[in-house]
Amino acid sequence: MEQSAASPEPPGPRPVLGRDSVQVPDDQDFRSFRSECEAEAGWNLTYSKAGVSVWVQAVEMDRTLHKIKCRMECRDVPAETLYDVLHDIEYRKKWDSNVIETFDIARLTVNADVGYYSWRCPKPLKNRDVITLRSWLPMGTDYIIMNYSVKHPKYPPRKDLVRAVSIQTGYLIQSTGPKSCVITYLAQVDPKGSLPKWVVNKSSQFLAPKAMKKMYKACVKYPEWKQKHQPHFKPWLHPEQSSLPSLALSELSVQHADSLENIDESAVAESREDRTGSAGGGEGSDDDTSLT
Repeated sequence: MEQSAASPEPPGPRPVLGRDSVQVPDDQDFRSFRSECEAEAGWNLTYSKAGVSVWVQAVEMDRTLHKIKCRMECRDVPAETLYDVLHDIEYRKKWDSNVIETFDIARLTVNADVGYYSWRCPKPLKNRDVITLRSWLPMGTDYIIMNYSVKHPKYPPRKDLVRAVSIQTGYLIQSTGPKSCVITYLAQVDPKGSLPKWVVNKSSQFLAPKAMKKMYKACVKYPEWKQKHQPHFKPWLHPEQSSLPSLALSELSVQHADSLENIDESAVAESREDRTGSAGGGEGSDDDTSLT
């Protein structure tokens, strides 16, 4: 995905982002997200190894608000399996070692819901959480899942976590054969804080590739796991299976970053154990024994 000087500037996403009212993304939003996932202009390649590539938006590396794009080739994973893994919240609790808590809150439409997710940040930063409106769209053998932050009256920011803002985050899954696919992860998140440069660098050089590889391992193990855990329960494919309460869009409001407390962590140094890779979230924790 080399940047070409002749490449036209891709059209910016037609987000969900600048809207003042909460709306479920429409077909044009999904097309715009797909175009940005596939765009080449304006992205700098920061990592490319073993079928995983990472790009960051061409902005100053110490800028808090940045975009990151990861792409991974999955040679032994069908697109529909990867789509299931990204949807299956019970399975995520098994394979995602960064998750603190995650749950669905309510259903908006047959292909949109609201959910909560909190995660561990690199030590010694404060952990984050987010409330998002998530929507999804199967397109033949390809799939898109994307989200953006909203405010829910029953889930205000917590004192023990920093409420981050997903401006637009999502996945494009493209089938490349009966048992292979390519996944592109695109994220523009405001972590609500002035982050030190080492965090931004570590995210693109280490954390993002590691997360993609862990997702791949989870996908390989998913069919066997799912056979033992409600194999026919897939409400993302069969909305009639959903037991979530319905929620009116009017109950939600857009979560603007400037309405949240800004945390200055720019002077925080990386912990020694994380630097040496021996922390609990380091490579040694990827034994995958919890996936059986």
